[in-house]
Amino acid sequence: MANIIIVGCGRVGSRLATSLSDNENNVSVIDENPDAFAGLGRSFNGSTFQGLGYDEDTLRRAGVEDADVVAAVTRLDSSNLMIVEVAQQLYNVPHVIARLYDTGHERAYEQLGVDYVCGTTLVADEMYAKISSGHGSHVESFGDFEILRFSLNLIGNGFKSIRVGTLERVHDIRIIAFSRANDSMSSIPNADSLLYHGDIVLACVRRSLVNEFSSWMQ
Repeated sequence: MANIIIVGCGRVGSRLATSLSDNENNVSVIDENPDAFAGLGRSFNGSTFQGLGYDEDTLRRAGVEDADVVAAVTRLDSSNLMIVEVAQQLYNVPHVIARLYDTGHERAYEQLGVDYVCGTTLVADEMYAKISSGHGSHVESFGDFEILRFSLNLIGNGFKSIRVGTLERVHDIRIIAFSRANDSMSSIPNADSLLYHGDIVLACVRRSLVNEFSSWMQ
């Protein structure tokens, strides 16, 4: 059972909260409009809190100090970013996710290391998958494998660059594609392709090895 705070109780937030609550998670929902909680329906067995999602008193009342996940799904990108930064920086919440409306901010979010979901359709389903997988780089599950998308952490592992073949061989993974941190173009690599710190990487990793590989993801 995970302790999860969802900020924003619109259509996405209410659907996400209900799905997580139905799967035996401890769910708290924050919204500044108390009328919004009606969208949760009678089957919702979590808690609701009126207030601003980036207000520390409201977050503490909702249990942020014991939270495993905070998902910010309000209608404002600026509010969502502020919420996840407060949760992460002040309360060290292990997994924070922001809903993103403006696709022009995607690369900035990636470079900041902010986990996010962009797009209106099926946002709740995608966030549910990320939370259920237990890590923020989840894209899709495929049998015994996870498809992950992350910013590559080389400095933390003592490298300035690394060849794709070396990373694949040592960790028994497959690099599907990558892009430079400051380049909108993506590439399909070969074994000799060089990866650098901050590159955005799409990789296929055996589920049992995700925790072992996590030091390479930032």
